[in-house]
Amino acid sequence: MKLVICGKGGSGKSTIAALLAKSFVKKGNSVLVIDTDESNFGLHRQLGVDLSQDFTNYFGGKDVALEKIMAAAPDWESISFFDKEWGTVDIPSEYFSQKNGIKLIAIGKIHEVGEGCACTMGILAKEFIGNLRLNSSEVVIVDTEAGIEHFGRAIEKDVDAILMVVDPSYESMKLSEKVAELSSSIGKPVYFILNKVDETNEQFLRETIRDQDMIIAAIPADTTLSLAGLKGDEITTDINEIQNMNKFLIEKIGQ
Repeated sequence: MKLVICGKGGSGKSTIAALLAKSFVKKGNSVLVIDTDESNFGLHRQLGVDLSQDFTNYFGGKDVALEKIMAAAPDWESISFFDKEWGTVDIPSEYFSQKNGIKLIAIGKIHEVGEGCACTMGILAKEFIGNLRLNSSEVVIVDTEAGIEHFGRAIEKDVDAILMVVDPSYESMKLSEKVAELSSSIGKPVYFILNKVDETNEQFLRETIRDQDMIIAAIPADTTLSLAGLKGDEITTDINEIQNMNKFLIEKIGQ
């Protein structure tokens, strides 16, 4: 199963990714978390692992990868970084960190001023996700950057479902409409996770989602999670809503 998690900045994408990864492990799955956000330096801490070197380096670094991409222009579909299918066991050890059944790979980060945009990492992420083959007990969770630029890079092309995190903000509600539209255009189901809700805003948020049957979780605001995120601590909290969402995804999407 391959899942993409998206949403506006600060909505809780990485927190949900970490919680969901840990819940799948408890169900007996092995999980690969793919960090495609070039500016996220906190996801690894939420998972309790070190941040490994950029996966882009396996292909010679960002500049070398960009040269390969530009050489294929304008036939972008002809770009291929892989000469064969990979399984999770084929990922070189220096490019992932792991703990308790969870592997984390970071496609690439912005490290220096003036090094250019993250388009190279986006194209590589798309290729990697599409090329990856899983066995029946493996789950991939892709944590994306804020907004919808990853749709422009077609990262969602080869996933099984899109999980949109909606927090109590006008921007998030409007973004959910666009994500639903884009997901429909590529034939991918989108499920909504209401995050940081309370009794004063949950019903209003629900009413903004056109297809309310696609809301698969409403996660209450949790000071423990917020404090862990602020400190950069590993997330160890168990949340019933996450376990229920896990069960739903397994039953609905299968493996």
